[in-house]
Amino acid sequence: MSHYVIVGAGPVGREAARLLAEEGHSVILTSRNAGSLNAGDVRTVSSDATDAAQLAALSKGADAIFMCAMAAYHRWPTDFFPIMDGTVKAAEQVGARLLVVGNVYGYGAGAASPLTPDLEPDPTTRKGTTRHIMWQRALRSSVPALEVRASDYLGDGAVAYFSLLALPSLLRSEPVAFLGDPDAAHAWSFTKDTAKTLVAASRFTGEWGRAFHVPSQSASVRELVQRFAAALKIDVPGLSRLAPADLEGIGFSEGIEMAYLFEKPLLLDAGDTEKLLGVTASSLDTMVRDTLSQVAGMDVTGKETK
Repeated sequence: MSHYVIVGAGPVGREAARLLAEEGHSVILTSRNAGSLNAGDVRTVSSDATDAAQLAALSKGADAIFMCAMAAYHRWPTDFFPIMDGTVKAAEQVGARLLVVGNVYGYGAGAASPLTPDLEPDPTTRKGTTRHIMWQRALRSSVPALEVRASDYLGDGAVAYFSLLALPSLLRSEPVAFLGDPDAAHAWSFTKDTAKTLVAASRFTGEWGRAFHVPSQSASVRELVQRFAAALKIDVPGLSRLAPADLEGIGFSEGIEMAYLFEKPLLLDAGDTEKLLGVTASSLDTMVRDTLSQVAGMDVTGKETK
């Protein structure tokens, strides 16, 4: 059995730790506030990944380090680079392979759909540029590296566009306002499928220095709202479009530059992942149910039930 270190105790990192422990591996799950995880041989350690020496000490003997950490959305250009740099340096010091959780921002607004993992990056936003630079840092390291790229998340604990903008209104049976074209097909990645892809990628015997896409399901925002309404047993609410001024008004100006993601169809080609890693996408209904599990014990008004 192997030993792994996971940097970042969000929904993807925690699920990856659980999957690895189920396989009999030992895992250290670390973040600034790692909390606890009752899952086999998993040890949670609160530490700062920007401290490469500290992370290297935790990672001694690790076969691979998984970089699953997240920075505050409005601080990506400042906070992500020190985390990535510390993680890469730690991997180099202990000779561990490196697996990075990324996303599709680096492809840029001009990329044609469906996106393929070999597509040349052409970021058109600050956040896309940040993600691209982070991956380039991993590629330049002295250890083998892989990136697993997801689209917009669904799943328990996911802090993403749908859970931030649409879910609160759905839980209150109120009209939903969202970005972009509500009828454009869009790829939705399940946090648990992202973790499965990470774990499968860690065993990849082909050439590293490449990316894999998370197998995802496609649905328009309108269809997704209908799925959630059905799961909540409420009438399908009205759906309107958020303008940049609306985003400013609700204090979410960081979403303005990323609105292009929802303006036209955005699909992921995950054929390589399915063929080479054996991972397939969970059903959309499974993703919906898991997302709603984070509000279990609440009624559709958002109030706790007894």
